[in-house]
Amino acid sequence: MNVLATATSTGSGGNVVLGLILWAALIIGYWVPTIIALVRHVPNKGSVIVVNLFLGWTLIGWIVALAMACRSRPQPVEPVSR
Repeated sequence: MNVLATATSTGSGGNVVLGLILWAALIIGYWVPTIIALVRHVPNKGSVIVVNLFLGWTLIGWIVALAMACRSRPQPVEPVSR
């Protein structure tokens, strides 16, 4: 019994680190649409954040938020000089 306790306790440190890395990757992956929207300064970034927050846990909601974050931004209209 003592050998079993020693064998399981020696490898648990690596599992904790791996678990923390996995959780961090999942959290960052979940918020990718929001990060993209904030970096690109899209005009509807509030909508992206709300969709990502409330519907991002569904695959369809996450894809919709990503599509909203990645769509093209409207180009500013330059005044015509006469």
